[in-house]
Amino acid sequence: MRITLNRMRITLDLPADLLEEARQAVGLRSKTDTVVLALRELLRGRRIDELKSLLGKVRLDVDLPKSRRRQRRQSA
Repeated sequence: MRITLNRMRITLDLPADLLEEARQAVGLRSKTDTVVLALRELLRGRRIDELKSLLGKVRLDVDLPKSRRRQRRQSA
């Protein structure tokens, strides 16, 4: 079984000291893993901000007590 990930080789001009500080801060061995983690965290933060912006704007007509009650199974 072989799993192929969608990867791209790219050349970046990054400040070496910044990349090294980030790599050590998160405890990763490779520069690639450090950059990938940073990109994922950036996107995660943006998604969280988008969700926060919806606070108070979405109305859900849900009866919480009723939705939390389990329906009893009927015996055959």
